[in-house]
Amino acid sequence: MTDPAHMRAALALARRGLGNTWPNPSVGCVIVRDGEVVGRALTALRGRPHAETQALAMAGERARGATAYVTLEPCCFHGRTPPCTDALIAAGVKRVVIGTRDPDPRVNGGGVRRLREAGIEVIEGLLAEEAEEVAAGLIHRITKGRPLVTLKLASTLDGRIATREGESKWITGEPARCMAHALRGRNDALMVGVGTVLSDDPELTCRIPGYKPVPLVRVIADSHLRTSLTSQLVATAKVTPTWILCRNDADATRRRAFEAAGVSVIQAGGSPAGIDLAQALGTMAALGITRVLVEGGASLAATLLRADLVDRLAWFHAPMLIGADGWPAAQALGRAGLAAMPRFTRTRSVAVGEDMLTEFRRAA
Repeated sequence: MTDPAHMRAALALARRGLGNTWPNPSVGCVIVRDGEVVGRALTALRGRPHAETQALAMAGERARGATAYVTLEPCCFHGRTPPCTDALIAAGVKRVVIGTRDPDPRVNGGGVRRLREAGIEVIEGLLAEEAEEVAAGLIHRITKGRPLVTLKLASTLDGRIATREGESKWITGEPARCMAHALRGRNDALMVGVGTVLSDDPELTCRIPGYKPVPLVRVIADSHLRTSLTSQLVATAKVTPTWILCRNDADATRRRAFEAAGVSVIQAGGSPAGIDLAQALGTMAALGITRVLVEGGASLAATLLRADLVDRLAWFHAPMLIGADGWPAAQALGRAGLAAMPRFTRTRSVAVGEDMLTEFRRAA
C-alpha cells in the first residue's frame, strides 16, 4: 500500500468519530511498519485519549522505525493529556505523514517543528483537502470563532416544506429520514427554532441504535423563552444536554424555571428581530461545539442565511410539488439583487430511495 492509501484509512477512522469527540477534533492515526499496519485508532469518545497515543499503544515495540499517518498535526502542548509529539518521539517512529496542520495557536506548525527537531521525517499536506474537510469543525472554531454550520432542509422540488395547512409528515421517505439521522450523528449539536418546538414537540435525537454514543446537544433558538416547560426537550434535559438561546431581556422567572429543569440558558444579545445568532454561535464554540446541524424552521434558516452563517447545505428533495401556497424552506432574505444572494457550490448528489440528497459548500 502507498502513503495515500494509508492516509485514506486514517481519514476513514477520523470520519467515524465525527460528532463524538468534541471539544476535540476527530483524528485518525494508522501506524505502518514494513508494509504492515501495526496500530490504528481514532480519537476516543469525548476527545480523550487521542488517536496517536491509542495507535501507539496497539503497536507497542513495533512502532519503532514505523511510519505514522495522522489526519491532523499532532499536538505539542501539555493539556489534560501529554503532547502526542512526545509520544511519537518516545515510541521511536521514523516518519510522520500529516493530512493538515492544526490551526490552534498552541500547535499550528509547532507539532511539525518538534518532530523534525527530534530527527523524525515529516511529510505534510497528504490528501489535505479531505483532511481539512474532516477537521472543518475545528478549523471554523479556531479561525472564525464559531462552529461549522450545516443547514439541513427537506422539501418538495419547488422548495416547500409543508402544505398551506401546515401538513409536512412526511414529505421525504423513510430512507431519507434515516440518512438525516445519520447526519445528526456526525454533528455535535442540533439546532431548531422555537416554532418547530411548539408545533412538533420533537425529541431531536439520533435514532440509529449505537450510531452516536455521545448525545447530541439540543439547541433551541427561543428569543422570549416560549418553549413549553412540559415539552419533551425540557422533560429530558437532565439526561440529554439541552440549551436554549434567548435574548438578554428574556423573562428571568422563566429562565430560572428552565435552569431548574436542567436546561442551560444562554443569553445572546438580541433585537426586536430576535437573538444575535453570531454571538450565540460564538458562545457555543467557546463551550467546545465544533459542528452544528440546523434543521429548521424557515425563519431560523432565513436568519442564518441573511447573516452568512451557513457553511454547508444538505438538501433533501422529494419528487412532488406543492405550489406557492405551501410553506417555503426559508423565509424572505430581504436582498434585492442576485449578486447579494448567498451562493453555494454543489459537492455531492445522491439518490436516497425516491428522494435526492444534494450537498453544497458555501462558495468562496
